[in-house]
Amino acid sequence: MRLAKWGSDLLLYALAIFFLFPLYWMITGSFKSQSITIKMPPELIPYQPVLTNYKSLMKSSAVFDWLINSVLVAGLATVFTCLIATMAGYALTKKRFAGRGLIFGAIIATMMVPRQLGLVPMFILMRDLHLVNHLASVILPTLALPFGVFLMRQFSLTVPNELLEAGRMDGCSEIGLFTRIFLPYVQPGIGALAIFIFSFSWNDYLWQLVMLSDTHKMTINVGISTLISEFNANYGMQMAGATLGFIPVLAMFLMFQKYFVRGITVGGVKG
Repeated sequence: MRLAKWGSDLLLYALAIFFLFPLYWMITGSFKSQSITIKMPPELIPYQPVLTNYKSLMKSSAVFDWLINSVLVAGLATVFTCLIATMAGYALTKKRFAGRGLIFGAIIATMMVPRQLGLVPMFILMRDLHLVNHLASVILPTLALPFGVFLMRQFSLTVPNELLEAGRMDGCSEIGLFTRIFLPYVQPGIGALAIFIFSFSWNDYLWQLVMLSDTHKMTINVGISTLISEFNANYGMQMAGATLGFIPVLAMFLMFQKYFVRGITVGGVKG
């Protein structure tokens, strides 16, 4: 029994090291000079850490613009997606209307379509709306993510109908039911969805690369890719940019991690 426990613990530690090592390599690499970064065999610990990469990044790029753009894109997408998905989840579970099941089935069907298939028609739509090279072009598509509606619909199923009926008998309006009874009950789901949407928007490299070509309109992921050229690849500066870009995502997770954990356990109560 004890041997099995040691074996499982050892496996967990090995997996933790396996997944955390790239993060460690990125952070430590941002404090290495170019010669040390490409040194073979590699230097696992930066014995002579330098800030050259961060200084060069701030002088030779629009990194602050990239970070601000990324925060705006991910933040606005998270707020509005959570709002829309929560209202949709409420309507699909607590309101009776014709075609409710058909609408949810259509939402599930769109989740099976590869996102890459929609790149061209979505680009044409954004071009016709004159939103190319505008941050709105990378925010608006996120608001229609079917996963958000699916997740909040599952959480909405956990809200007892008796609570809402009791609220109606007490004279509570539909808006009051939604804000005072429904929202507090699905708070873990909103927290879990917020983490997912923020991370998704922050890391949505392909769509942002297609829509944003102006240097000062780029997000951090697209901006970092411009630091790579055919004859020049400053790996230390790229790692410095990636480290700066990782901080907001980590902060977001730390802020909402308790809701995320509760969301994983509560969301699967009903199907």
